[in-house]
Amino acid sequence: MSDKNIRITELDRQRLVDLILGAQSGEYRGSIYLEKLRGELDRAQIVTPQEIPGDVITMNSKVVLLDLDSGESETYTLVYPEHANPAEGKISILAPIGTAMLGYRVGDVFEWEVPAGKRKLRIEKILYQPEAAGDYEL
Repeated sequence: MSDKNIRITELDRQRLVDLILGAQSGEYRGSIYLEKLRGELDRAQIVTPQEIPGDVITMNSKVVLLDLDSGESETYTLVYPEHANPAEGKISILAPIGTAMLGYRVGDVFEWEVPAGKRKLRIEKILYQPEAAGDYEL
């Protein structure tokens, strides 16, 4: 987690708050990842979908990340848990990297604790962002 300012759309924030509330009584109850996501939402600047810059990662964005330690690029789509499929590069917002990338911009570097240790990643590009494509209801 970082102290860097992040931006999240009103719609994403509301859906993520609802997700957190629902997950607290399900399989994620007591999960540290729920708390980390809540912390990210608490520190985020909330904007309308029309105000979000096109270089910011929002829900359902497809992005290219560069692992600064290994030099490898990885492409992920940030999704809600029910749509997660790591084999297809669809990463849940409740996965450590998923929570980490929400609200960051192209060029930003972030570190995040994952089960295998700490990873340092840079956002290389956004291949698709729903808001930039005019898809405000995804």
